[in-house]
Amino acid sequence: MRLEEEFSHCDHYDEEEQPETMSQCSIGGLQQQQKVVVVGYALTSKKIKSFLQPKFEGLARNKGILFVAIDQNRPLSDQGPFDIVLHKLTGKEWRQILEDYRQTHPEVTVLDPPDAIQHLHNRQSMLQCVADMNLSNSYGKVGVPRQLVIKKDASSIADAVNKAGLILPLVAKPLVADGSAKSHELSLAYDQYSLQKLEPPLVLQEFVNHGGVLFKVYIVGEAIKVVRRFSLPDVTKRELSKVQGVFRFPRVSCAAASADDADLDPRVAELPPRPLLERLAKELRRRLGLRLFNLDIIREHGTRDNFYVIDINYFPGYGKMPGHLVILGSRWRRVSLSTQPSSSVVASSW
Repeated sequence: MRLEEEFSHCDHYDEEEQPETMSQCSIGGLQQQQKVVVVGYALTSKKIKSFLQPKFEGLARNKGILFVAIDQNRPLSDQGPFDIVLHKLTGKEWRQILEDYRQTHPEVTVLDPPDAIQHLHNRQSMLQCVADMNLSNSYGKVGVPRQLVIKKDASSIADAVNKAGLILPLVAKPLVADGSAKSHELSLAYDQYSLQKLEPPLVLQEFVNHGGVLFKVYIVGEAIKVVRRFSLPDVTKRELSKVQGVFRFPRVSCAAASADDADLDPRVAELPPRPLLERLAKELRRRLGLRLFNLDIIREHGTRDNFYVIDINYFPGYGKMPGHLVILGSRWRRVSLSTQPSSSVVASSW
C-alpha cells in the first residue's frame, strides 16, 4: 500500500517584510495622468511571495494595473485611492475594517466580501450550495459526498455514523477551513473502532473511489483553469476487509502532486466537460458571492460523467498553477482597456 508515502510534502515559505506602500498623493496622480487601475492588497507574506511574482507584476503594469501594498498600521480610508482592494487576511478586526470601508467607499470593489469568504471557512456550510444546486445536464451530474459533522465527543462517532448510514471508509477533515496547515490535514478511517481515534470538531465524508486523481478548478471571475492532481488511491473491497486503523495525510493534492504530465488511464485523466464546469462556476459565483476561489472535484471511478465537489477554497495558490499569469492578466486587461476606470467597470471585469 502507498497510503503513507506520497502526500507529505509541499512548498514552505519564509516570512517576509511587507513591501513599501505608495503615498496617497502619488497614487492619485498616477490614476489621473495614466488612467491606471490601482489594486490595494492586504495579503500574508506567504501569499505575496506566491502570487505577486515579478513577472506577473510586470505584466499587470504593462496593462495599466498597479499593485500597492496596504499598510495595516494605518487607517484604510487614509490610503489609496484604490479601484480594487484585494485581500486574504483573517480575524474579526480585519473583517470589520473591510466592512466599514465598503460602506464608506462603495465605488471600490473589494475582492471578496468578508462575509462571503467566511462562508467557506466552515466545511459544514461550504458544500451546501453545491448540494442545493443538484446540478445535472447532458454533460454530467455534480453532487457532494454524503457527510456528517461531529463537533465533540469522539467516543460517539461510531454511533453517529451508524445512524447516518455512512459507509466506510470515511475521510475526516477539520471542521474549520481557515487556510492553516492543520485545516489541510485529512485522515482516512477504515473501520468502526478507529473512528474514536479521530479528533473533533470535524467533517466525515464518504470516500468515493476516483482513480487517485482529482481536478482543481481555478476560478477568476469568468475565467476557468483546470489542472490534475494526484489524490488518495482507490480502496478495494479486499483492502477494506483487511486494513484497519486511521491513515493521516498532512496535505493532499498540493502543487508538488501535479498529475498533468503523468501517464494516466485516459478514462481517469479526462477533464470534466467544459460546459458543465462553466455552469457550475457561474452558479457558485452567484450563490457564494465570490470571484476568486477553486473547487476540488473528483470523478467517480467507473463512470464518465458523475462528479463530486469535495472542497472549496478561497483565493487559492494561483501562483502554483500553469498559465496563471495569462488567466489573471486577461481578467485585468479588460479593466485597463477601459477609457474610464470606475467601480462598475472593475466589477464587471471580475
